[in-house]
Amino acid sequence: MAIRIIRKDDDPILRKQSRPVEEFNEKLHILLDDMAETMYDADGVGLAAPQIGILKRVVVIDAGEGLIELVNPEIIETEGLQDGPEGCLSLPGVSGDVERPMKVKVKAYDRNGQEVEIEGTELLARAFCHEVDHLNGILFTDLIKDNE
Repeated sequence: MAIRIIRKDDDPILRKQSRPVEEFNEKLHILLDDMAETMYDADGVGLAAPQIGILKRVVVIDAGEGLIELVNPEIIETEGLQDGPEGCLSLPGVSGDVERPMKVKVKAYDRNGQEVEIEGTELLARAFCHEVDHLNGILFTDLIKDNE
């Protein structure tokens, strides 16, 4: 495993669409392992592959209940609303209030290509949305609520 360099600020790769993963192989396993190690090293809650310069639809999340690996994640259901502060490993020192669903259901694949569905509330729901946004070239700063 290796700690990867996290892309920052106005790096153009952060604004690009990620491509679906088509092969579930050792290369993907290494990517997932490296992403988890990088996220933990940076004290993050989540990390998307574009944040380390790879335009693949892969995210890792740990909102305090253990590591979640999602390949080709898709939000299939949302419920309720929550307002709260967000930050991002790619935008150090920046934070702002973002409105997100209170509950989110995600459909994805695990590292071996098995389909999974995972539900999350509160912080985990926020993390699902935040990381899936990264795969679509959207940063949380695009969604900050105007506090005026």
